[in-house]
Amino acid sequence: MDNSKNDRINLERNLKPAGTYLDSLSDFADLLGTIKQAEDAAKELIEETSATPRAKLLSEKMSDKKDTDCAIGNAPNAASSAPNAASSAPNAASSAPEAETAEKEPTVEELLERLDTLVGLENIKQNVKSLINYVKIRGLREEKELPNPPLSLHMVFMGNPGTGKTTVARILSELYRAIGVLSKGQLIEVDRSGLVAGFVGQTAIKTTEAVKSALGGILFIDEAYSLAPDVGSGNDFGREAIETLLKLMEDNRNDLIVIVAGYSELMERFIGSNPGLESRFNRYFVFEDYNSDELYAIFDSMCAKSEYALTEDAIEFAHRHFRDIYEMRDENFGNARHVRNFFENIVSVHSDRVSSLDEHTREDLTTVILEDLDKAAIM
Repeated sequence: MDNSKNDRINLERNLKPAGTYLDSLSDFADLLGTIKQAEDAAKELIEETSATPRAKLLSEKMSDKKDTDCAIGNAPNAASSAPNAASSAPNAASSAPEAETAEKEPTVEELLERLDTLVGLENIKQNVKSLINYVKIRGLREEKELPNPPLSLHMVFMGNPGTGKTTVARILSELYRAIGVLSKGQLIEVDRSGLVAGFVGQTAIKTTEAVKSALGGILFIDEAYSLAPDVGSGNDFGREAIETLLKLMEDNRNDLIVIVAGYSELMERFIGSNPGLESRFNRYFVFEDYNSDELYAIFDSMCAKSEYALTEDAIEFAHRHFRDIYEMRDENFGNARHVRNFFENIVSVHSDRVSSLDEHTREDLTTVILEDLDKAAIM
């Protein structure tokens, strides 16, 4: 029995550590249960809070970031670049007012003032102002629900080269933008080569592209009479350009103005070459040649802008020069183009003379003498 007792004692002694281990497992199981409860509670909390917009936004941002990081394969670099991007934001914001200032468009008053500063063209200035007033009154009548007659703003500019036709067209495009007739106000300048192609079917495409670029503004066709073939000339792609142009003018009559320009007699022939042209172009602006005083005024303005000063005898020569060329003018008279060429010749002669001097004072660099004009006149 003693042996049996000892065996029992030893067995209990051996089992005690095992019992202690079993107790520890029980405690660990309880701990696992607590952790699971905590996880369940946390999950419920997340599901509840994710219903809020802020939590959804945060969740979406985190998801987007994870997708982006996976896509670029370099999340740390992407994150490190964020501060730089953020730091550049104030600079971008601060530059916005400057951009707005740079893109500020001139007002009607400023554009009319620019028109008034042009030399001569008194009849043109009055016609433009009357046209602007007419458009303004149409708008007021529409506001009062009053009827307006049909309006066509397509124009014919008739006159010799250098009489300011393109300059006036550019001001008109901006004026019409300022009063809401045109959405953009750009001026697209073309001639026959910009509308007519050398193969069948290509002229319509080329003309369409030119009109498309002018939508919202003015399409200015210089020397438009070259589109109208002479009688008996056979097939000419100019006809195709005219027919395409007429259709596009009708299709886009609410946001397109076409101005055709050229010599007076040739433009009359051009308008009479197609009934559609006569019906669409009913406003004629005649640009008269500049007289001698106006030619000198243009020349004096060019000198002043470039800070050239004429001596007294040089001024007298200039007056005589412009009086002579005006009295002897023909159909090829260049008007302001002649003045510009004459001025550029003077600058060239002046440069040759002054460059030979040992020293160059400010007076040397700005003073134009009679000899300069005399040589420039025969170049």
